[in-house]
Amino acid sequence: MKGYDIVKRHSPDHLVHFYLIMATIRMLLVATVVGLYVFFTENREDAIHFAAIFIIMYAITMVVTLLMRH
Repeated sequence: MKGYDIVKRHSPDHLVHFYLIMATIRMLLVATVVGLYVFFTENREDAIHFAAIFIIMYAITMVVTLLMRH
């Protein structure tokens, strides 16, 4: 991850803040995608399934990312 390398090289003390900011941005993007899908879909059951799958995939991605970095 390019941003991680830059922050680590220039200011390692701010690495925690970088992670929190990136996690917040990713969570907002996930919430936006799920919200738009729920807003534009007609079928409530499909929207719930989509939201659950999307959030589970996001959680798995975060776990794998953290495991790879640590």
